[in-house]
Amino acid sequence: MERFQVVPAAYVVLRRGNEVLMLLRANTGYMDGYWAVPAGHVEQGESVLAAARREVLEEVGVEIDPADLVPLTAMHRTGGNGEWIDERVDFFFTTTRWTGEPRSMEADKADGLAWYPLDQLPDPVVPHEAWVLEGVRTGNLPPVIAQGFTD
Repeated sequence: MERFQVVPAAYVVLRRGNEVLMLLRANTGYMDGYWAVPAGHVEQGESVLAAARREVLEEVGVEIDPADLVPLTAMHRTGGNGEWIDERVDFFFTTTRWTGEPRSMEADKADGLAWYPLDQLPDPVVPHEAWVLEGVRTGNLPPVIAQGFTD
């Protein structure tokens, strides 16, 4: 019997006062046309902190000291279809400190980059990210979230 697997990912909510940095997804095959925070899969042999730092650098061109990544929540989610690719553990971080000016670094994967107030996010936002951002806005975000499970 094959062992159960999950796909780990790191998300970073860059904050400037009450604003968050959002990217408009394009040409990725997943949630294209939706707004999202910088994020990506953790690679084999890489820590989630290193992945968060790498993804932010790759997507928006800024350097983050891992010590400046503040954990927000961990989300264990499922698509409920039994496919390994839809079994996820997402680690959400926030930071208000970075070096450089955010800019779109992957024009082939993003059609936009902008700062939005937490109470005026663009539409649509990737649903599981919208849920976390609403928790950031209200200050009501549990440390661990399970989404899509029936138990």
